[in-house]
Amino acid sequence: MANLSYLIPLSFVAFSGLAACAGPPESSPRPMAKGATPVADAIPAADPATEARFEAWLRGFKSRAMANGISDATWTRAMADVRYNPKVIERDRYQSEFTKSIWDYLDSAVSPERVATGQQMLRQYGPQLNAIEKKYGVDKEVVVAIWGMESRYGAHRGTTAIIPALATLAYDGRRGEFFAKQLIAALKIIQSGDVDERHMTGSWAGAMGHTQFIPTSYEAYAVDFTGDGKRDIWSNDPTDALASTAAYLARSGWSKGQPWGVEVALPAGFNYSLTGKGTKKSPAQWAALGVRSATGGSIANYGPASILVPAGAKGPAFMIFGNFRAISRYNAADSYVIGVGHLADRIKGKGPFVRDWPRTGKPLSAPQKIELQERLTAAGYDTDGTDGKIGPNTAKAIVAYQKANGLAPDGYATLELLQTLR
Repeated sequence: MANLSYLIPLSFVAFSGLAACAGPPESSPRPMAKGATPVADAIPAADPATEARFEAWLRGFKSRAMANGISDATWTRAMADVRYNPKVIERDRYQSEFTKSIWDYLDSAVSPERVATGQQMLRQYGPQLNAIEKKYGVDKEVVVAIWGMESRYGAHRGTTAIIPALATLAYDGRRGEFFAKQLIAALKIIQSGDVDERHMTGSWAGAMGHTQFIPTSYEAYAVDFTGDGKRDIWSNDPTDALASTAAYLARSGWSKGQPWGVEVALPAGFNYSLTGKGTKKSPAQWAALGVRSATGGSIANYGPASILVPAGAKGPAFMIFGNFRAISRYNAADSYVIGVGHLADRIKGKGPFVRDWPRTGKPLSAPQKIELQERLTAAGYDTDGTDGKIGPNTAKAIVAYQKANGLAPDGYATLELLQTLR
């Protein structure tokens, strides 16, 4: 998703600390005949009182839209059939509680069907993808992988009418200012003539098209690669969407020829306090500490790298490079970035990870994460807040606790750790 940075940038994946889902159920992509756009779903009725308050809010919001350059004609046309969408609010409330283990997420994100379809799309759109790679310097397999992750190669671009969805979310207020900005950006897109309000469809949270751009990211990065005068990410022709994704990654610092990451084997007794994005060393420096490629041998000097252990000491370890961070600009969840990188590698013909995931236990719920932070802090290992997000401060506290109690200091938050603290 490009870029729901308010949540953990773009795609339904963005809505939990560990990417919530890998998209809709597996299905075959729709035929890619040029021109067609998904038809918007009908908006369910809201209760009259809510609808009245929403309409009053819209009347008040009009002046802000006008102040941001939206013409009266655009407002009148785009808002003609806008109504409060209760289904959007239901989705917004539900998603925040949903989490998946990284192995369950990757089983879906990098399924055999998604790999095979990605290879098919690579062949089908070879000339376009080669031209896109040449212009932007971004590996075509990575662009295809994002396409597969975001919309299953165009099969699920979203059929929610974007203007009513964004207006509903802006009115709701939970993240009102963010969605208000997205609504204004969406109106500007309509005003520019790239798409009309009837064909501006996408996800319930405002992500649009083949590679799920939110309106502000579309404004900043979308390109007209076909030369037809429109930056069309909605129709069945994915060319503009794929080029826009490559442009986004290029602007995010993509380095041609550098991997997103390499699976590595860590030596016995490895100091896990060195893991995480905050520590960077050259591959040679990591090698001096005993880090090797999981398939054996050394790792080329692709630049400064960090070691990531997303499932702790019992799961795979990765040496990640600058391109990991470039993908994370699209969606900041580590599971999403690993999913995109690994899917791209598999589309290229590379094999699965050498080390399997532990596949035991369930991810901590939001209340359990808060409890973990509270108990760590009470035990003298300050997490610098109890927000239910396992970030660098919490990981550091976990490592300190693990060291003090004879546990593998990998900084990984588990139910077993919580039970120990209890």
